[in-house]
Amino acid sequence: MLGQLVYDRLEEAAQFSQSGPGVTRLFLSPEHKQVTTLIRDWMTQAGLHTEIDAAGNIVGRDAKAQQGAPTLIMGSHQDTVVSGGKYDGMLGVALPIAVVGDLYNRNIDLPFGIEIVAFGDEEGTRFQSTLVGSRALAGTFDPKALEATDDDGISVRAALHDFGCNPDAIAPLKRDRKKTLGFLEIHIEQGPVLESRDLPVGIVTALTGIERHRVLIKGKASHAGTTPMDKRQDALLAAADIIHKVNQVCRETDGMVGVVGKIEVLPNAVNVIPDTVDLTIELRAPERAVRVNGRGAILSALGNISQNRTVAITADQTYEAEGVPCADWMMNGLEAAITKQGLTPLRLFSGAGHDGLAMHDLCDIGMLFVRCKDGLSHHPDEAITAADADIAAHVLADYLQNLARFCPKLAK
Repeated sequence: MLGQLVYDRLEEAAQFSQSGPGVTRLFLSPEHKQVTTLIRDWMTQAGLHTEIDAAGNIVGRDAKAQQGAPTLIMGSHQDTVVSGGKYDGMLGVALPIAVVGDLYNRNIDLPFGIEIVAFGDEEGTRFQSTLVGSRALAGTFDPKALEATDDDGISVRAALHDFGCNPDAIAPLKRDRKKTLGFLEIHIEQGPVLESRDLPVGIVTALTGIERHRVLIKGKASHAGTTPMDKRQDALLAAADIIHKVNQVCRETDGMVGVVGKIEVLPNAVNVIPDTVDLTIELRAPERAVRVNGRGAILSALGNISQNRTVAITADQTYEAEGVPCADWMMNGLEAAITKQGLTPLRLFSGAGHDGLAMHDLCDIGMLFVRCKDGLSHHPDEAITAADADIAAHVLADYLQNLARFCPKLAK
């Protein structure tokens, strides 16, 4: 059963993690380096030629793709959040490799090339920039992102060098739009809809838009026991006001969610009034206008918070990706493949961002969701079943074998 193979491989990949609960595997980390060997072995067994490209992606191509034939790109990301799960991202790497390997072993010839990519950086956990690998393939990578640093002050450029990559060779990674049929990603749903409908898979209609901001608050440190309450310049109190405002705006705005997910406080001492807070704001919405209006409501409140708390506040946008639709022909192909399995094809929106946000600048995109237990993701208890993975594998195999019926570029 292909599903069991995928499940077992994901268990094996999960071992390449920092210590602690769940899976923590960051971009260009030792754990990333270690899992690279494993993924390349999977690709080789599937008949793919493998390489690590200049952006830290693990790439596998079949013979037709190497020869320049029109190619379908599939894949997802290998990196995780801190204490994440085994399936977010990696399912979309292991499953297409297993399916392509099965077709290869059965001598089933597809009339197009296959490229599978394990993107290095989708989560943005280590550095403040994300989608490094997929932007490189799409040709939209901003070289300024190479200067982003992690908590230890190591830049993306330096980390790529240490990983054995040449960051100056990222620009040529751009794929040929004319020869790229589309990009397909298999991913756990990260939500409860499929489980509530008792469905193993679903068809994604669009990916959410995402933006991130870094807010720096500067107050004044002083003795917590001797400074009167009305004379304090407490940066952490201002941060609390901002957190409350983000929550309020998102709760009152239909179609938008947001979070203050990271916060650092200095001097972080028990008896000292905090003088510096560095926090992040992330906002998500499928409609740009909704997100922009919500952003405006939050950022416009910073002036009053600054004045009321007698602190200085600066805000910088560090990331933005617009929501994108999935291509009709890819959705139709997935629907036909799901129907062939005797299942009800359900179409649903993705509230999470994925590498498709970047790949949409290159080609049509599609996504197949796989049910996950309790809709839980970004958590050590994230779970799927081998049975659901097997159904997804059969859907993908049928989709690939009938792609020419739906793909406009192959119909010409």
